[in-house]
Amino acid sequence: QLRLVESEGGLVQPGGSLRLSCATSDFTLEHYAIGWFRQAPGKEREGVSCIWRHLWLSDESTYYADSVKGRFTISRDTAKNIVYLQMNSLKPEDTGVYYCAGEPRAYYRGACVDNSFGSWGQGTQVTGAS
Repeated sequence: QLRLVESEGGLVQPGGSLRLSCATSDFTLEHYAIGWFRQAPGKEREGVSCIWRHLWLSDESTYYADSVKGRFTISRDTAKNIVYLQMNSLKPEDTGVYYCAGEPRAYYRGACVDNSFGSWGQGTQVTGAS
């Protein structure tokens, strides 16, 4: 039932930055784990970053793929029901179709993998120029 729509991606010069947003439906965003995934041609879809709040805990938990640690930041604006992926120092290997995905936090087990998520956006193309 959760609807997700990614913002437009784009072509970014090496070392450049881009912020993606994922607009969600009017369900309370904090009730969902949200993930960002990407898929390059000929490669499997991989988890880039995920954010969630464990039941009974106040702090948010995040995951980052090793390849993006220190460069990408995931965040959420619960008032606007938007999740962001800030991408800095972009590299050619960051190229791919980026998807946001959601799963009710009650069913999420903390694994930032695609089969942990039941709702998906349509994806947006991000190209890190070489």
